[in-house]
Amino acid sequence: MADKTDLLGPLHPGEVLLEEYLKPLNISQNKLALHLRVPAQRISEIINGKRAIIADTAIRLSKVIGTTPEFWLSLQMDYDLQVTIRSEGERINREVEPMLV
Repeated sequence: MADKTDLLGPLHPGEVLLEEYLKPLNISQNKLALHLRVPAQRISEIINGKRAIIADTAIRLSKVIGTTPEFWLSLQMDYDLQVTIRSEGERINREVEPMLV
């Protein structure tokens, strides 16, 4: 049986940013962008799953929101890994030969 992640797809860090931080704290994307000192378009693209959270953004988010850069980069890494497993996992498993047992 498929778990919840399989049914909904990988969770993009932008969704976490929106649902766990911006909405509960009643912070607009524009206000966050101003505090981060980044273009509002960057935040919009992250929220909409069209842009990854890179190290620079992770550091800025951690300072403004009070998390760690590792938190944001971990979310991004998990998302990227799940997307790649879904799209390329079977092909990689067929192509790659283990060297060490």
